[in-house]
Amino acid sequence: MKYVPTVREKDKAVIMAAVRRFGPVSQVGIHDLTRLRPATISMLVRELLAEGRLRVKGLADNPKGRKQILLHINEASGFVVAVDFDEEFVDVALVDLHPQAKFSLRLPTELSQGIDGLVQQLFSCVRRLVRKSGVGWEDLRGIGMGVPGLVNSRDGMIIMSSTIEFWKQIPLQRLFQTEFGILTVVENNARTKAMAERVLGAGEMADDMIYAEYGKGIGAGIIAGGKVLHGHSFSAGEFGHTHILEDGPACKCGSFGCLEAIAGIGALEARIRKALAEGGASRCLEMAGGDANSITGWMVLKAADLGDKLARALVEDLGRSLGLGLANMVNLFNPSVIVLDYRLHAAGQPLLDQISRTVRLQALSHATADLAFRFGKLGPRIGVLGAGLLVTERIFEVPLLKAPKFIIDRIATPASRSDPRRDPGSPMPPGPTT
Repeated sequence: MKYVPTVREKDKAVIMAAVRRFGPVSQVGIHDLTRLRPATISMLVRELLAEGRLRVKGLADNPKGRKQILLHINEASGFVVAVDFDEEFVDVALVDLHPQAKFSLRLPTELSQGIDGLVQQLFSCVRRLVRKSGVGWEDLRGIGMGVPGLVNSRDGMIIMSSTIEFWKQIPLQRLFQTEFGILTVVENNARTKAMAERVLGAGEMADDMIYAEYGKGIGAGIIAGGKVLHGHSFSAGEFGHTHILEDGPACKCGSFGCLEAIAGIGALEARIRKALAEGGASRCLEMAGGDANSITGWMVLKAADLGDKLARALVEDLGRSLGLGLANMVNLFNPSVIVLDYRLHAAGQPLLDQISRTVRLQALSHATADLAFRFGKLGPRIGVLGAGLLVTERIFEVPLLKAPKFIIDRIATPASRSDPRRDPGSPMPPGPTT
């Protein structure tokens, strides 16, 4: 939580937050939302317009009375560098305060040089993006990062990753803030994508939502009561390491029968290759140019949507496994909507229906009575949009008032100790109020 020293600055932040959430909105609307005095709103709105942080959108379409001027956030008043990566690709984008991506780059993730090599690649990508965009460093409000694995988002520390073995115990936030000298926020990328789908996509601002990310790793972003759930040690949402099958295949986490080992994209690829080696037929082989080792799980999903019999059978198994895992999540967290990784849409509506049927069969009927299932809507932009939201949410949060330093000092060091002339029987000065 950030702090500001004056009521004026706090009230400005309240107005900005209200306009961002509900704008375009008039000063009358701001009063209804915030209950600030109209004179205060008028004065502060003039200042925010002069500073370029708000803009006039037009006039309200009210049928009676004076037309009210509508206000909205000037989304070009600052920019954020958004970084999202996994074991395959690094995506970086310059986003405005909406956030909307303005410039972007995508490069294969460099894993051969270990931690130092990957960190240097991330640094290089940020520099290339800023140089390409033409935006000055002074116009950047921060760097948001969505990264794979367990992340202590409070300190920006990478704990570990099951998909990049060397990616552990890295103070990524400190490294970036030292390198670039600007605010950096780091989060697990399943959570950043959950934020993006909730605010900008299929979640439609649901207060209770589960986002299921699918790839070599399987993760979940859990929104409970409108807030991202982290857990005591930041491991909430490790969906891929929930136990699905007794005596199942070994998982990289060290356990057996984890959802990720059974139904992750790597497991899907292994199953299609095994089936082909045993004499099965699939158009996936044609998609891969006749090389079974080049078949990807995404090809299997696409072939299933095209009617390939073997691919369909494998995707039905995938849907049942994901459905079993999600049924447990539904019983635990009672979401109103489940949003699936947009990449699963490659398999078409049958996969969504299979997952929905399994969840409704296995979870409590009360919890699934009005539960919605949707594919994600944001497509390949989701990672950088979620990373951008990490910073914009910080920018627009409503701060707490911070007491002036002289009051804090007086509370921390009572005058009876610091000033021997003070009468020990006299009352202490009142503490700060918020």
